[in-house]
Amino acid sequence: MTSNLPEQRWRFGQPNPQLVELFSQSLGLSRIMAEVIINRGLHCTEDAEIYINPEAQTLPSPVTEFPDLAKCLDLLTETIAHGSKIAICGDYDADGMTSTALLIRALRHLGAKVDYAIPSRMQDGYGINNRIVKEFKEEGVSLILTVDNGISAYEPIALAKELGLKVIITDHHDLPSKLPPADGILNPKLLPPSSPYKGLAGVGVAYVLGVTLAQKQGQLEGLTRQLLELYTLGTIADLAPLTGVNRRWLKRGLKLLADPQILGIQALIKVGGVDKKKKTLSSDDIGFKLGPRINAIGRISDPQIVIELLTTEDESIALQRASECHSVNQKRQELCNQITKDAIAFIEEGKIDYKGDRFLLLLGEHWHHGVIGIVASRLVERYGVPVFIATYEDEEKKHIRGSARGTEEYNIFKALQYCDNLLLKYGGHKAAGGFGFETKNLDLIKDRLREFSHQLLSLEHLKPLLKVDSQISFYDADFDLIKEIESLYPWGIENDPPIFWTPDITVISQKLTKTGEHLQLTLQDESGAKLKCIAWQKSHYYPLPPNIDVAYKLSINEWRGEKTVQLDIQGIK
Repeated sequence: MTSNLPEQRWRFGQPNPQLVELFSQSLGLSRIMAEVIINRGLHCTEDAEIYINPEAQTLPSPVTEFPDLAKCLDLLTETIAHGSKIAICGDYDADGMTSTALLIRALRHLGAKVDYAIPSRMQDGYGINNRIVKEFKEEGVSLILTVDNGISAYEPIALAKELGLKVIITDHHDLPSKLPPADGILNPKLLPPSSPYKGLAGVGVAYVLGVTLAQKQGQLEGLTRQLLELYTLGTIADLAPLTGVNRRWLKRGLKLLADPQILGIQALIKVGGVDKKKKTLSSDDIGFKLGPRINAIGRISDPQIVIELLTTEDESIALQRASECHSVNQKRQELCNQITKDAIAFIEEGKIDYKGDRFLLLLGEHWHHGVIGIVASRLVERYGVPVFIATYEDEEKKHIRGSARGTEEYNIFKALQYCDNLLLKYGGHKAAGGFGFETKNLDLIKDRLREFSHQLLSLEHLKPLLKVDSQISFYDADFDLIKEIESLYPWGIENDPPIFWTPDITVISQKLTKTGEHLQLTLQDESGAKLKCIAWQKSHYYPLPPNIDVAYKLSINEWRGEKTVQLDIQGIK
C-alpha cells in the first residue's frame, strides 16, 4: 500500500450459506442480492418478503399508534371550523421546509387560515423561540403548529400557553427529560420500538397529520398525491432511515416524483438535471440533485424561497425559485470546497495530533456556519475520527458555534453532554450535533473531548469503517445486477446500497478530473474484464499503485446516449 491511500477498516458481511440458498430459492433473488439483504438484518423469509414488497405489511392506523393524534385532529378541526388563525413554525433544513410546505398545502386545502415562520439559521438558531411566539400572539394567531422542532422548546411553549395560545408539537428529535406543556405532541420517539412509524422524519409526522386530518373531514381527494410528493422529497433529503413505513411510502412516492404534480418539484427536476425519461426517481436523484438545492437555501439563504417554491401554483414563480435554489447551491458548493481545502491544508501541516487526540477540533475565523456540517462529514470520511468544526459567532470573537459529525463507534450527543457545563447550547444525536460556547472555554473543551474520546476509541477505531457486502467479479457487475439492485429500492440510511469488492485488480489508467477533486479510473480484474470507475472527492488517492483491491457501488454512466456500467469507488487497498 502506498502512503497516500487511507488505512480503512473493511468489515465483510458473513451471511449463513444455507440462508443465502433459502432466500435465493424462495424469493427469486440472485445469490449476490440474497447475501445483501441478509446483511441488512433480515433472517426470516416473512421479513424478507415485506422488505421486497412493503405493501404486503398490514399497517396499524396512526390514530392508534400516536397517543395524541386524535386530540390534535379534534383541536385542528375545531380551529378551522371557527375560522381562527393557525401558524406553522418550521425549521430551515430540508425536512423542516418540506414539512412546512406540506402542512400549508393541507391546511389551505381544508379551508384554514394559515401562516408560517421559520427561524433564521444565523440570527435565531434552531427551533421556535420566545420572539416568534410573541409575534404570533400579536398577529392574532390562535394555534401554533411546530414542524421538525419544538420537542426541546419548553420555555417558548410555556410562554405560548401563558399567552393563551393552543400548541401542537410535531417533531422527531430525541425527547428531553421534561416534555413541553403543549396541547398535543406527535413524535415517533414516543412510540414503541416495534412501531412501523418509528423512523419517520419531521415531514413524515407532518404527512401523517395532514392525511388523517383530511380523512377526518372527508376531503382527502386531490390532496394525497401532493403530500406524498413532499413527504418523499423531505424524508430522503433529511437522511431519515429507509425502514418501516418509510420504505413503503417512499416506494410509492419515488414513482410519483418521476412526473410530479407540484410545480415547484417539476421546476427543481428541470434545474437539477434529473433524467426526465425515468419511470421512478432514485434516492440518489433526491439525495444528490434535488435535496442539496433545497438544503442550500436553508444553509446560506432565505427559507421563504423554498416555501414559495413548494406551495406556488404559478409556473413562472416555481421556475424562478428553482433557479434561485440552483444558484445558491452553486455558492454553497464553492463555500464547502474552499473550507474543506483550508481545513485539510491546516491538518496536513501536522499542527494537530488528531490520532493522538482521537478527534479533530477545527476553528476557522470566517467559515460559514451554514456549511461547516457538510465539511465535517467530508473530514470524517477522510481522516476516520470524529470531527468538531466551528467558527466565531460574533465580530468580537467572544462566542464560538459549530457542528460535529461522528464515526461508527462514537456518540456525538454523549460527547457534547460530557462537556455540558462548558457549553452554552448543544443538541443532536449519535451521528451529528451542533454546539455553542464562550471562546474562553476552548482549551477546556478540547481537554474534555480528548478525555471522552480516549475512553471510547481505540487506535483501531481511527481507521474509517467500510461495510462490504459481497465479493464479485467484474463479469458479475452487469446491467442485470444493477436492475436487481434497483428493484429493491429505496436505498439509503439504515438500508445502505450494496457495496461489493473485487481483489487483485490492475490499474489500467488513472487521471484527475478537470476540477482536481475526483479520480477517474479504468480497472481490470483477473479475468481480463475492464470497467470504468469514478472516485468522488478522492483526489488524495492519486496516484494509485498498479495492483489494488477495490470496494465499490454499482452505477450507470450515460454519455451521448450510451449507457455503461460504472463503479463508484468507496475504498481501495
